Amino acid sequence: MDFSTPKKRETGEPILPMINVVFLLLIFFLLSSQIAPRAPFAVVPPKLESGDPSAPEAVLFMAADGRLHFAGAQDEGAIAAVTAQAGQIGVLTLRADAQVPAHEVAALIARLRAAGIASVTLTGTGS
Repeated sequence: MDFSTPKKRETGEPILPMINVVFLLLIFFLLSSQIAPRAPFAVVPPKLESGDPSAPEAVLFMAADGRLHFAGAQDEGAIAAVTAQAGQIGVLTLRADAQVPAHEVAALIARLRAAGIASVTLTGTGS
């Protein structure tokens, strides 16, 4: 029988310093890398030469049941109000509910075009 104390196991290399080095390298490469490609040349956006930048946006609302609203006017009054301002409206935004059938939206856009609205942007609302 051998009653001597057993030899201690040799522990392997500690892994914590290696993990620290890997994270430091990761941070270094993230900071020194280029996330998005740079533009090939400088671009200066255009400035507004005329018009009032604080002018309210022209928005025509269309409910799920087909009701229209524009600047306080309802239904046919909304169409009349849009038509009256056709020369002042550059782009009319049509905010239609998601439940409105596409053929009704298309018919309204065609009606607005016939009334003299040059450009109609369609955005959606609802569920």
